[in-house]
Amino acid sequence: MSETWWRGAAIYQVYLRSFADGNGDGVGDLAGLRARLPYLSELGVDAIWLNPWYPSPMADGGYDVADYRDIEPLFGTLAEAEAFIGEAHDAGIKTIIDVVPNHGSDQQEWFVQAVSAGPGSPERERFWFADGRGDQPPNDWQSIFGGPAWTRVPDGQWYLHLFAPEQPDFNWSNPDVAAEFHDVLRFWFDRGVDGIRIDSAAVLIKDFTSVTESYTDHDGVHDIYRGWRAVADEYDDRMLIGEVWLPDQERFALYLRPDELHTAFNFDFLSCPWDPTALRKSIDTTLATHQPVNAPATWVLSNHDVTRPVTKYGRADTSFDHADRKHGMPSDPVLGLRRARAAALLAMALPGSMYIYQGEELGLPEVEDIPGHLRQDPIWTRSGHTDPGRDGCRVPLPWSGTTPPFGYTTGTPWLPMPTDWAPLTAESQSTTPTSMLTLYRQALRIRRDLGGDGTLTWLDTPDSVLAFTRDTGLTCITNLSPTPTPLPRNTEILLTSTPLASGLLPPDTTAWLRGS
Repeated sequence: MSETWWRGAAIYQVYLRSFADGNGDGVGDLAGLRARLPYLSELGVDAIWLNPWYPSPMADGGYDVADYRDIEPLFGTLAEAEAFIGEAHDAGIKTIIDVVPNHGSDQQEWFVQAVSAGPGSPERERFWFADGRGDQPPNDWQSIFGGPAWTRVPDGQWYLHLFAPEQPDFNWSNPDVAAEFHDVLRFWFDRGVDGIRIDSAAVLIKDFTSVTESYTDHDGVHDIYRGWRAVADEYDDRMLIGEVWLPDQERFALYLRPDELHTAFNFDFLSCPWDPTALRKSIDTTLATHQPVNAPATWVLSNHDVTRPVTKYGRADTSFDHADRKHGMPSDPVLGLRRARAAALLAMALPGSMYIYQGEELGLPEVEDIPGHLRQDPIWTRSGHTDPGRDGCRVPLPWSGTTPPFGYTTGTPWLPMPTDWAPLTAESQSTTPTSMLTLYRQALRIRRDLGGDGTLTWLDTPDSVLAFTRDTGLTCITNLSPTPTPLPRNTEILLTSTPLASGLLPPDTTAWLRGS
């Protein structure tokens, strides 16, 4: 079996609600995505990862799945999804979809049956139902979204939800659950899906004997993914990628053993500040972690849950932390854009696969002034309106024109769009040689020949400069110092994130070179 495409692919994340609206209802959909396939083909990506597109009450942006074998009517139909997969394949683009094994929707048939069936029933054994402590929940676990992790049903029992109350957790010790998800994987693989992104992959196993919250990275989770890998291996060239947030790199690597997941997201690099020591440590640690299990590294700058790079890199504190999103911290947009351009070329030059979150290629900033009554993220309500949540990185994409909704829809966007985004539209940037979109197109074109999977060798440089050569012949140098620095010897300058200054590499700039 060939296992090559995902090892070095450039993968574009589509948050469908916000990508492109094809029917004018203000919500992105499959019609809009299919119409924009030429844009993604021209951008130069190898695969598209879509956030959940299944029927859902949308209590958490579709991560509360009601039916895994159909498409949310807001987005289109199952026939449209199958057509999209085929059209993407015709354009040379693979399709990766999200699967959420930790929880479902409180409107899913299984959960409706469980509530109706009552305590002690087989239906309830598919979830975590328990008696409380009088009027108190079974334990003091807190939801990741804020507030208690338990909600009471009319007969007095409580059910566990690590996220929103509308997202009851599955009981993975019940064989029905494993059988159901194996069938779901086959359903989509049979329809041509090339890969599965696994949401919250490390939290499926719970230990209720612990006094403290205990649900992350228990050993039993690996048996689950061995079962998933066996299903994937029934098909050619299918891949599994895990959303695994773990600080312990040795534990992280266990998910990448040859009989488990093919790859996992690199959140250490995503969270890393714009600092040469921290970045080099993250790169070295990543490569050292993946090498023993022969898994490719992944490089990620943003996604639908984190602060957009242009805003993050413009702050005094350029790290990212889920517990403190630094909402409202001042950000220098000029500095942030300059660093985001440099970071993009650095990440794309590293060995492994690269994930690009929609709008990253347009240099979109985080939208931090969404009025409270228009916010949709359950974090906003669960936190008592103290944490604005993730809506700021989910604002719809600007495609064309000079005023909102910038060609995204003919209706009213589901989240409001800033009025000053005219210079950031795809249409505007397509004809601007110095734009972020032009930079991404150029970089992805070069990366196809000189990037992807492989090895790197560090070059001797000053402490605030990172430089390495790739086995493909590419040399990458990033200047994180406050002063210009000379380029390594080269035969050709392929691309720079900002123009050179008198032949020197300016601060907060990355260059790609050929030869040495």
